[in-house]
Amino acid sequence: MNMQTVKIQPLTAGAFLPYGEVIACQGNHYFHINEQQTERYHALAEVETDAKAGLSIFRNIQATAIPFEISMLERHPLGSQTFIPMQGQQFLIIVAPALNHEQPDLGQIQVFMSDGSQGINYRAGTWHHPLLTLEVPSDFVVVDRIGTGPNCDVYTFPQKTSIVF
Repeated sequence: MNMQTVKIQPLTAGAFLPYGEVIACQGNHYFHINEQQTERYHALAEVETDAKAGLSIFRNIQATAIPFEISMLERHPLGSQTFIPMQGQQFLIIVAPALNHEQPDLGQIQVFMSDGSQGINYRAGTWHHPLLTLEVPSDFVVVDRIGTGPNCDVYTFPQKTSIVF
């Protein structure tokens, strides 16, 4: 069986909409606050959770070289998960819609690259690959569910998928 190849595309709000929201100033409306000294880009994403939401920092310590292969996706059915780059670094976002209740649709994998000024918010239950960066160390503010009980489903592919430019 031939390996599937997926090309990386720029991250846009429209293309990412089936999976969640892009968190960025560009292209979004704002209003002024603090005596007109600040532009507020309000409610760019919604946190979904059945428990408390927490703020964490994830530090990616291994760089990804393109092309590369992936062999799994994960999802968090009980809460959304937000990644905001702290150093303006590019990062890769790999997602797929659900095929059924148990697995992602591997024929519909999409790969996006943030330009470094964009964060993302995965909706609860979105199949995605763990965080991948091109440079290290790379720090991210992460907003996600802080609660008890299982909240990470992992699906391992029957064959690897190649990611290319």
